[in-house]
Amino acid sequence: MRIDTLSTFPDMFSSVMGCSIMKRAQDKGFLEFHAHDLRDWTHDRHRTTDDDPFGGGHGLVMKCEPIFEAYDDLSAVGDHKPYTILLSPTGVPFNDALATELSTKDHMLFICGHYEGIDERVYSLADATISLGDYVLTSGELASMVIIDAVVRKIPGVLGAELGAVDESFCGNLLEYPQYTRPASYRGMDVPAELLSGNHALIAKWRRQQSLERTYRWRPDLLDDADLSADDRRFLQSLEAAE
Repeated sequence: MRIDTLSTFPDMFSSVMGCSIMKRAQDKGFLEFHAHDLRDWTHDRHRTTDDDPFGGGHGLVMKCEPIFEAYDDLSAVGDHKPYTILLSPTGVPFNDALATELSTKDHMLFICGHYEGIDERVYSLADATISLGDYVLTSGELASMVIIDAVVRKIPGVLGAELGAVDESFCGNLLEYPQYTRPASYRGMDVPAELLSGNHALIAKWRRQQSLERTYRWRPDLLDDADLSADDRRFLQSLEAAE
């Protein structure tokens, strides 16, 4: 997968993309990442990327000309135009299913807003407009880094195993079960006996029920779209009856 980002602060990506799983994904050839400076497509000596909004108002709006010119150049890279993403409160909510869908793309381009916003005409370039949630961030760089991380870890092999992301939270619309490591007992808190039993079937059952219970307690909205077996439904009914 190739990912390009277009922004006025390309150095913001260095720390995230230069360490941990994102760095390993690049070192192993799963990911080719390029952060581009939007100022490289300006034509004035001040390298201006923003201007006052028509109609007045607070803040500055990112200009459309350098973004369109950059898009034209970056679209010429490779055999196909990149799947282009903008981040906006008007976008579709980002979730695990969308991360999985995006992980199948060969080439993506993130156009990152800043300041008060982006000239509305830029949205005509977008294949998808995505929102991280009902809050405001300083920049699209921050939001795009979250999406890139969630997407890249979905690429088979990136986490070191074909099933590396299968048991993570939101997979199958359930929260992940609790995890423990040594020591088995610490300050009066013991690791559940099921995990120490060596019985793989018992451990699998315990983990499934813990995922179900955590989702039921903390994110019951996820259960509406979860893939539940008859045993799962009986367990959830037992939780409801116990209240």
